[in-house]
Amino acid sequence: MCGKIDCYTEAFKKLRTDRNRTRWISLTTYRAPHKPFLLLSVLDHIDQGLINSNLIAPDYELVETFGRYWSRIMPLGTSGNIAYPFIYMDSEPFWHLSPKPEVKIPTGKTISSVKRIKELFYGARLDDELFPLLLVDHLRERLKETLITTYFAPEAQPIMREQGEINRDAFAYSENLLHTSEAKPESLYADDADEKKEKVRDQGFRRAIVNLYEHRCALCGIRMMTPAGHTVVEAAHIEPWRVKHDDKPTNGMALCRLCHWSFDEGLMTVNNDYEVKVSKTVRQDNNFPGHILTLSDRPIFKPGRAKFWPAQDNLDYHRKMIFIK
Repeated sequence: MCGKIDCYTEAFKKLRTDRNRTRWISLTTYRAPHKPFLLLSVLDHIDQGLINSNLIAPDYELVETFGRYWSRIMPLGTSGNIAYPFIYMDSEPFWHLSPKPEVKIPTGKTISSVKRIKELFYGARLDDELFPLLLVDHLRERLKETLITTYFAPEAQPIMREQGEINRDAFAYSENLLHTSEAKPESLYADDADEKKEKVRDQGFRRAIVNLYEHRCALCGIRMMTPAGHTVVEAAHIEPWRVKHDDKPTNGMALCRLCHWSFDEGLMTVNNDYEVKVSKTVRQDNNFPGHILTLSDRPIFKPGRAKFWPAQDNLDYHRKMIFIK
């Protein structure tokens, strides 16, 4: 393309998107929001330094960011698949898929999973003239504002701007948790009723914990990703947030949904030797605990660096106050 910011601003205004008043909602001006959400996510990741070269991969972090934009305004119960815009964005003049030379790209078939994209492509590249422009803060913000004002209704625009701020602050919070011994900034703890701060804290804590455990459940070891790139694990506090306001990684574990529920309900815990302990009550009341019983006395899966292992003082609280013996 022309290599000038005005040229790319116009290109961002003219994305090829599906228009259908029965399929899409008024908040997205009755247009498919996939491409705008993807580009907003890419711009956020450039801002955060997660994308620092001109190759965009549909990795877990990008999938998560895309999903957060989606969930802010799209109807409950719906979910967006980043694979679709990642592929179909190739119809835009500034987005170029980078196929792997050893594979044959299928024709006439829809590529609908992140896994399949990774098998076929290294990722996507932007115009060589565009990427340096996106490294300049005010130019990147100009293009971001273009997306927000073009593809979202006036009542949705503040929500999109706020989500971008949350993504930025949550990333900074996550990095702080991973690189300092204290969970700061303390200002996030000042007002639990502040919804934006709560979103920042939750999102930052999740990012830190899930990445530390490499998407693997600490208790059962399961690691699964959906075709759309979503992970099976959640970030769980060992000593509940309401008790101690402790977001340090040593007070967290990545747990699948079943183990998370079982841990919070006191049906499972971790002993001094970092082994799983299962409550005797799981056998009662006509329960059929299945594989949960097989986990007893097995070592948990821990982060690679010992400084991030669950702290025994937090585990001791869980054993004494939550675990059902």
